[in-house]
Amino acid sequence: MSKKQGDVTYKTEDLEKRAIAVIEAHGLVFINEVCVYLPCSTSTFYEHKLEKSEAINDALTKNRVCKKLSLRTNWEESTNATLQMGLYKLLATPEELAALSMQNVDIKSNGKTIAPTIIQFVDDSEDEQEISTSLETKD
Repeated sequence: MSKKQGDVTYKTEDLEKRAIAVIEAHGLVFINEVCVYLPCSTSTFYEHKLEKSEAINDALTKNRVCKKLSLRTNWEESTNATLQMGLYKLLATPEELAALSMQNVDIKSNGKTIAPTIIQFVDDSEDEQEISTSLETKD
């Protein structure tokens, strides 16, 4: 598919190949970053529906996963307690997270979900008028 932007015609396949190349070359992880490196405008990128390209999204996902793995490796090898705690929280079971938490809100009671309490507000403005009238007459 080809589309023309100004005096230039872009082929979807060519833009897709270039997008994958810049993703790999620059370690990009977000779709909006890709447009900056392409010769077309952002609107042209979306007109070609490149944000839906499986190949482009796979390349972005691969970079994202590699960066996360690298961070986790650094955290694990670090002697920094904050980084180690962050890694532990990522790997912890729900019970371990609850034990670490400063705040733990239990939304169950004896294994049963607590039913919501319904509060009804009654407009008793007429009663207030009667009370104020009766107070005025007592004086």
